[in-house]
Amino acid sequence: MRIAITGIGMVSAIGMNSAETLQSLLNEQSGIGSMRVLGSVHRELPVGEVPLTDAELKAKAGIDAHEPVPRTSLLGILAAREALAMANTTCDAFISGTTVGGMDLTEQHWAEYEQGQASENIRLHEAGESTNVIARHLAPFTFHLSPFTFTATPSTACSSALNAIMLGANLLRTGQAKAALVGGAESLSKFHLNGFNTLMILDHAPCRPFDADRNGLNLGEGAGFLVLEPEEEALQRGAPVLAYIGGYANTCDAFHQTASSESGEGAYLAMSKALEMAGLQPADIDYINAHGTATPNNDLSESAALLRLFGDKLPAVSSTKAFTGHTTSASGGLEAAICVLAMQHAFVPANLHWHHSAEGLITPVTHTQKRTLTHVLCNAFGFGGNESSLVLSAHGIDLSESPLAPLPEPRLNDQIVNEQMVNAAEARRMTPQTRRLVAAVRQLMVSTGVTHPDAIICATQWGCMLQSMRFLQDMLASDEQQLKPTPFIQSTHNTIASLIAILTGNHGYNATYSQGKQSLECALKDVQTQMSLGLIRSALVLEFDEQVDAWDKVLSLIGDSTQDIATARMYRINE
Repeated sequence: MRIAITGIGMVSAIGMNSAETLQSLLNEQSGIGSMRVLGSVHRELPVGEVPLTDAELKAKAGIDAHEPVPRTSLLGILAAREALAMANTTCDAFISGTTVGGMDLTEQHWAEYEQGQASENIRLHEAGESTNVIARHLAPFTFHLSPFTFTATPSTACSSALNAIMLGANLLRTGQAKAALVGGAESLSKFHLNGFNTLMILDHAPCRPFDADRNGLNLGEGAGFLVLEPEEEALQRGAPVLAYIGGYANTCDAFHQTASSESGEGAYLAMSKALEMAGLQPADIDYINAHGTATPNNDLSESAALLRLFGDKLPAVSSTKAFTGHTTSASGGLEAAICVLAMQHAFVPANLHWHHSAEGLITPVTHTQKRTLTHVLCNAFGFGGNESSLVLSAHGIDLSESPLAPLPEPRLNDQIVNEQMVNAAEARRMTPQTRRLVAAVRQLMVSTGVTHPDAIICATQWGCMLQSMRFLQDMLASDEQQLKPTPFIQSTHNTIASLIAILTGNHGYNATYSQGKQSLECALKDVQTQMSLGLIRSALVLEFDEQVDAWDKVLSLIGDSTQDIATARMYRINE
């Protein structure tokens, strides 16, 4: 099968659509500047902000001014509509990555919740619900579509959207979807601005990826989506093909929850495996859209991986985050769409603000270059060492197809857990549910003999709520001052899957899904799909949620509640 890209849509600080984005890239016009919309006290921090208020975004999208809609969803609606309109087709699968979800509304209304004022806005906090909101607002503007038959929300921090693209491609290859709308959306919030600030990795000036004097990233917001469909279908209906999916891979650095390893092992493996799937050699790549966050750690680690793979024949490289800011979970979708623009219009985007080289760092392209691009590599790396790489090609590359096969029966460990499997030093750094899950995983690995499964996949409705609530409440109570980094570090939805990988030294596929009560269904769909394609033969599936008093009190206002879940399942294809 050759997977064609027939539509792209994007919204960011440099444009409300593809045409505006293209002009900003060609004119080397950055969108990073002073904070105007986000109501943070840290106005000294430059951001890549979409220059419209929520009310203005609603008006642009034709949404009732009184309807509560997360800003993440508003950005996603606009970008997704553009992609669908460009492709002029319908999609039966919708996969959108996010981590922030509706946190912006939770921040705004938390004081009301604590005072007992019930509101359905509470449900919008969930990452998967922000995806559902996008889906609901696509139907009237896409030929009166019926609902998507499959919707999923990967939540793997900054690699979320690229992982959404991979799942969409796999659904096509196994015949589970005829066309897929894939990518991600993420808005700025005080929560993640302050979280990154506690890590001391935000620059007070415009970011400078790969520069010797780089001093951190600028956060941004936006959305980016692609429409994927089999080439045969696209050609039959006369649709222009913008580019093709060539190859892709996700791996885990298995090093640290927020830092990348010095060797860039996870990044190297992701890029190598993506090239292998595409049947390409490093010399075939014409341009690399690097993750390039401009933090001291990421740029050095990514440079090590790039130099290890490409040696002295490194192709043109740039990071476009100096244009848009780091749009976190949306970055893979937005930057993949930017790569499609670059291929369509034959240019390499500039790496803005670069001035000084340093030992161990790659030297990026500093001004827009006109160049024909046949094969492009796009990187997106997230917290927990979740590393994803995507090859885009100007011509079709045949990817294997396979009918969907039944899942093997799982070995399950969720009843009697021996917490002595977690030592005292480890336990001090874990929440109670995390300790139970780590212990269950270790018991399961012993009983099955599978110590290094090919994939670790987590399903969670609410994510790591204990640490999220700690950080949120501390942030609001202190007016965003003197916050500690640990709760933020352990608040991302993919904390558990990455922690298990780190503890077991597992560099394989690593994913987390947050799609409400369908989260486990999405995780198992991923496992089944990859097993059918022969991409994995074993998978550790984790189901995780935490009952937290502060959050339960809020949910009780709308007659809902949370519960503790810590379940580990091992799936293995018999040899």
